[in-house]
Amino acid sequence: MIKIKFLQATKRALHISRSSIWFLIGFSISGITLLSIVIIYFQNTYSDRVIPGIFINDIYVGEMTKDEITYIYEEKNKNIGDSSFTFIYEDTIATISADDLNIGYDAKLISEQAVGVGKSSNILSNFFIITNSYLNGITLNSSYTFDEDELDNHLKPFKDLSYKKPVDAKFTVENNKVVEFSQSEDGRVLDQEKIEKFVHDRIPVIISSFENTNFEYLLPTITLKPEITTEEVNDYGIEEKIGEGVSYFVGSIPNRIYNIGHAASKIDGVLVAPNEEFSFNKYIGDISRLSGYKEAYVISGGRTILGDGGGVCQVSTTLFRAMLDAGLPITERHAHSYRVGYYEQQSPVGIDATIYVPSVDLKFKNDTGKHILISADFDPVNQRLTFSFFGKSDGRKSVVSEPVILSQSGAPEPLYEEDPELPVGTTRQVDFAASGANVQFTRTVTRNGEVLIDETYTSRYSPWRAVFKVGTKQG
Repeated sequence: MIKIKFLQATKRALHISRSSIWFLIGFSISGITLLSIVIIYFQNTYSDRVIPGIFINDIYVGEMTKDEITYIYEEKNKNIGDSSFTFIYEDTIATISADDLNIGYDAKLISEQAVGVGKSSNILSNFFIITNSYLNGITLNSSYTFDEDELDNHLKPFKDLSYKKPVDAKFTVENNKVVEFSQSEDGRVLDQEKIEKFVHDRIPVIISSFENTNFEYLLPTITLKPEITTEEVNDYGIEEKIGEGVSYFVGSIPNRIYNIGHAASKIDGVLVAPNEEFSFNKYIGDISRLSGYKEAYVISGGRTILGDGGGVCQVSTTLFRAMLDAGLPITERHAHSYRVGYYEQQSPVGIDATIYVPSVDLKFKNDTGKHILISADFDPVNQRLTFSFFGKSDGRKSVVSEPVILSQSGAPEPLYEEDPELPVGTTRQVDFAASGANVQFTRTVTRNGEVLIDETYTSRYSPWRAVFKVGTKQG
């Protein structure tokens, strides 16, 4: 009896299972059929149009054709082209319009994307999209155009202007003197990636704005590092410039210019060891025609006359200025007895140094703990001399005050001297008047708040008379 009931129950279960399976199969077939009908209906009905419920940003484009959508966004583009970017690098400015960069809505791509919604090869995906679009609506983001090649073309003048090639350091020592030196220098190049990002980020603002907009941008650069730095190329601890002095010699006669370059070459490349006292006279040596100098005007016996080595004090004056700037202890310095016009070219009065081998010298002590390299840049074209001190900064700062003229005295009456070599009636000025003056300036050198040097320099210049040669030669 129990066995019969079990068999009957099993038959009923199998019958129910079969019925359920067939029902599910039938339901699935019906669902797929219905889904297919819906897909086919929408794809046929909207084969060349957008399905209902599609927005592009805030614009409803459902049931529109490609041409209709394209027209909408081409019209929008007409109001975009006058927006612009103003790029600035130092004193150079250029304004580029959005039209130049082909910025605007990509009307063709927008229309193709909109019409293609719900028409992929995936039936289930299509059904979901169509249903969601019909019931809730779907919003698409607009596409836009931007010609990066055009941006690159417009930036080319800025690239050329801003580019600087990195410079590798050179350092060659012979007989304890540096005969070849160039400091390493960083290079630079425009940061193209940042510039493109700046433009990209502002395109949505431009295309969605109802007004023309201008964006100003200070063009950024990237630092290019040299392969060989100054500190890597030498064993003297020399890394950077620590001081500089400049003077001009405009109006000098050719022999004086030659002497300046000749004397500067004696100092160029000198290495001053830690705790060493540098002596100008030691390196300049004998000043005469025998050591390569030419005749130029010098001050001697209260007169300006031709003498060997005229112009050497231009070199000592320039070096003195570099010593001041570097914050080094200056152990010997002498001012000129008279004011010299060359030393007041683009410089206040009073910052000069005279030498006279072997008794009057110019000296400083290297208390930086590292070697100091003295480098000369003699520029006869611009008639400028520059001394640069290279070493390792220990953080000291040198502040030189503006010189103050404490007192002045007028030049003496001009002196007229007969000259039998000049024709009668000819007058030639051979010396120029200069007032006397007492001048004072101070220098304070500090490091981390500690005062290392606090000193006053005083220069006393005697007045200088003008001298004229008067011709007495007959016939």
